[in-house]
Amino acid sequence: MSPAKPESRRTARLQTPSDLSSNAIKDISEALTTLLADVFTLYVKTKNFHWHMSGPNFRDYHLLLDEQSDQIFAMTDPMAERARKIGGTTLRSTGHIARLQRLKDNDAEYVTPLDMLAELRDDNKQLVEYMRETHSLCDEHEDVATASLLENWIDETERRVWFLFETTRTGNSGER
Repeated sequence: MSPAKPESRRTARLQTPSDLSSNAIKDISEALTTLLADVFTLYVKTKNFHWHMSGPNFRDYHLLLDEQSDQIFAMTDPMAERARKIGGTTLRSTGHIARLQRLKDNDAEYVTPLDMLAELRDDNKQLVEYMRETHSLCDEHEDVATASLLENWIDETERRVWFLFETTRTGNSGER
């Protein structure tokens, strides 16, 4: 068997078998890919703030963000592989991420520690909303496996929101 020519390899269709309808595959894999772009955006922002943390609570905040970034990164491969398992495609480049991401980057030269944590809290809250929307889409198409993964990721993300909220509280007045 001779290897395919480079041109034919670039245009060969991926045809992973699935019992989901073609509409379900398209809808869910697109939603997962967009969600994945947001997850990568949140991962890089969390690492950015982890690397640029300063101040009297440096050690605690630095370690918190390191733990959270590890948890966020751990979602990326299962999320991308789920899109592929059902017969869809997923991210191909950082440019693809930039075109799809809904969460905003933060390239500021300096961000205060509490502002970093508050921004991450808000981004994680937004990510939960995006995951719930994707879960609803999975429910519409009866994709229980993707919905199940999302349920665990929603729980993990809500935990990050909780930790970031409690860390940014200033006294008894509640949210910062």
